[in-house]
Amino acid sequence: MNRLEEYYNKFNENKRLDSRHGRVEFTVTMKYIHEYLNEFGAGAKVADIGAGTGRYSIPLADGGYDVTAVEPVRYNLGILKKNSGKVKAFQGNAIKLGRLGSDSFDLTLLFGPMYHLLTHGEKLTALLEAKRITRPGGIIMVAYCMNEYSVITYAFKEKHILECLDDGKLDEAFSVTPKDDLYDYVRTEEIERLNAEAGLTRIKIISPDGPANYMRQALNALSEEEFEQFIRYQLATCERRDLIGAGAHTVDILRK
Repeated sequence: MNRLEEYYNKFNENKRLDSRHGRVEFTVTMKYIHEYLNEFGAGAKVADIGAGTGRYSIPLADGGYDVTAVEPVRYNLGILKKNSGKVKAFQGNAIKLGRLGSDSFDLTLLFGPMYHLLTHGEKLTALLEAKRITRPGGIIMVAYCMNEYSVITYAFKEKHILECLDDGKLDEAFSVTPKDDLYDYVRTEEIERLNAEAGLTRIKIISPDGPANYMRQALNALSEEEFEQFIRYQLATCERRDLIGAGAHTVDILRK
């Protein structure tokens, strides 16, 4: 936790999501959040686990939803509380949500924790806790960092491939093995294994950012009108099975 806090004391998540590649991810993700919140109507109860500085919590609370946010990093939590009095926010950990009652929320967001939980067991515990607090028939949305994005960008584009192989950070199948790292990266079959072990049913899985992170400079060079067309493109293609797993992130949409 100390390393995680040190990292997020310096990392500006809002700045990332306000960048053009971040706006793609945020816009697509919010589209699906609202699509499923419409099932539950005004005042639906939302749990945002690993809420960061409130990038999703705050606009959802401003939109009239009953939002509870859990965030492990005190610095992020302080920003969230400073920027919104509508969100019920407290410090906590995704693998132990004892302050939240069972079957309490219509929609549970698990957008940050799976990035930083490094073992399968920890991820499964977090998913089971999200399941516990979500009401029967409710929705759980889980974000993951994807293996291929890490290998293509860090290992090959940034020329760390030989170092990664020597250090054992990549196995023979080019699957990332975390070594005292802050981030973990998965493949779609690992996500499906977690769902099966947690007893959760997938509605759909999306790639919220698609190729956006690979082409940051190209996105920045677009006019605003051209960039809006890129967002339209990503909204139109984010469910395509031939693209899932290739982007930096996926969001798995599950029903309890």
